[in-house]
Amino acid sequence: MLSQQQRSLTALEQFLNTPLTAQLQVCQQQDPEQAVLQLYQRVAAEVPAYHDFLRQQGVQPATIQTWADFQQLPLITKQNYLQRYSLAELCYHGQLSSCDFIAVSSGSTGQPTFWPRFVADELQIAPRFEQIFHDSFQADTRRTLAVVCFTLGTWVGGMFTTNCCRYLASKGYPLTVITPGSNKTEILRVVQALAPAFEQVVLLGYPPFLKDVIDTGLAQGVPWSQYAVKLVFAGEVFSEEWRTLVGDRLGSLQPCNDSASLYGTADAGVLGNETPLSICIRRFLARRPDLAHTLFGEARLPTLVQYDPLSRFFEVQDGSLLFSGDNGIPLVRYHIADHGGVIAFETMLQQLSQWGFDPRTVLQGDRGIHPLPFVYVFGRSHFAISYFGANLYPENVTVGLEQPPIQDWVTGKFVMQIRADQDHNPWLSVVVELAPGVTASPEKQQAIAVSICSQLQRLNSEFANYVPVPYQMPQITLTALGDPEYFPAGVKHRYTRA
Repeated sequence: MLSQQQRSLTALEQFLNTPLTAQLQVCQQQDPEQAVLQLYQRVAAEVPAYHDFLRQQGVQPATIQTWADFQQLPLITKQNYLQRYSLAELCYHGQLSSCDFIAVSSGSTGQPTFWPRFVADELQIAPRFEQIFHDSFQADTRRTLAVVCFTLGTWVGGMFTTNCCRYLASKGYPLTVITPGSNKTEILRVVQALAPAFEQVVLLGYPPFLKDVIDTGLAQGVPWSQYAVKLVFAGEVFSEEWRTLVGDRLGSLQPCNDSASLYGTADAGVLGNETPLSICIRRFLARRPDLAHTLFGEARLPTLVQYDPLSRFFEVQDGSLLFSGDNGIPLVRYHIADHGGVIAFETMLQQLSQWGFDPRTVLQGDRGIHPLPFVYVFGRSHFAISYFGANLYPENVTVGLEQPPIQDWVTGKFVMQIRADQDHNPWLSVVVELAPGVTASPEKQQAIAVSICSQLQRLNSEFANYVPVPYQMPQITLTALGDPEYFPAGVKHRYTRA
């Protein structure tokens, strides 16, 4: 067992001395299935909780020798594994002291969960940030100010992001980090004070919050277009219309390169990231919902990212994603409850070619084009609501709010739910939060209802075919910013209600 000092030094030397391209080529030279088998063998031998879990499931660890054997291993979840053992038992050799940091999950699916990790775990994830800063933002050659707008504290986003950005600076990137967190006033202050000293500014945070920061800045006269602003997102699925809208407000000229989303979790850090290639593909599919439905099997557009299978290995079972990866708490066949799928790199390009589209001809240069597999993520299915048997997703409604001039009236937050009249006939309710200074009116309600309905008809074939026409038009309620019932400040927003 390596000492803490040896683990730190080995991980740091590997990250600092390995160029990004070389790092991403490793997964082309090694067999990911063999790598995940080796991870399993180590976890089964060295993690007390997993050894006991296998025993209780009737699995003899030594009998798992092949990839086919591995696929028969029981899935682990928060309920059947993480909540049944102490933190120490979930760590290597039963030693919580082998980790140097603890993050807390948001608790959006239950009680908050503690996630210990070590610096070596962050350095394993830092290449995901490097892909974005190098391939998308060319931050290896541009003086860059990274503004961390994720909430700071015990939650994973802010501290993890800050640390990984500092590792990039250690590697030689001309990158400077500042951490105002989710304090909007402070974000606007530091950006205006410091941006002139840099060639570009990167804002990192949750999509709706960053949009709020940008809109507030515009109202206050912040000259975003002068700062060459780039964006890094995490936490929510958003539409390509939304990306275009926010990019336009910043003066963005390259939508495939000026923003990128991380697919991350408190459970295991960043699992995958958008690349210029994946964004180019997603923007093509956003214009062709029929092809997107053929490729992904649903009427909503998922987040589409690429991933390194040697870092986080994905499987799909019954439409749900499983992943395995090393971490402070190593996870083997972990059922994260995200709905999605995996597409091999060549399979993706071949399918697109059959539709007459080659994203490589659209992108400028070859930065961001790596032969990594794709994973697509719809998020958790309990965020959908059923209406006349049609599954309605927040992603469909979002597009309706992003059409002009509606996009100028609203923050983008809404709550949709099914209600019933006195005769128990159902109707679709959408409560929408108005932007600062915007007042409600019957004309705005009608315009929003028509826009949402038309986008649901365009994007969701179940809605168009299952829901009787008299019931398709939603009923809109407009609320002021920060309405305490539907949009309370400081609470993680949910777009649906039972």
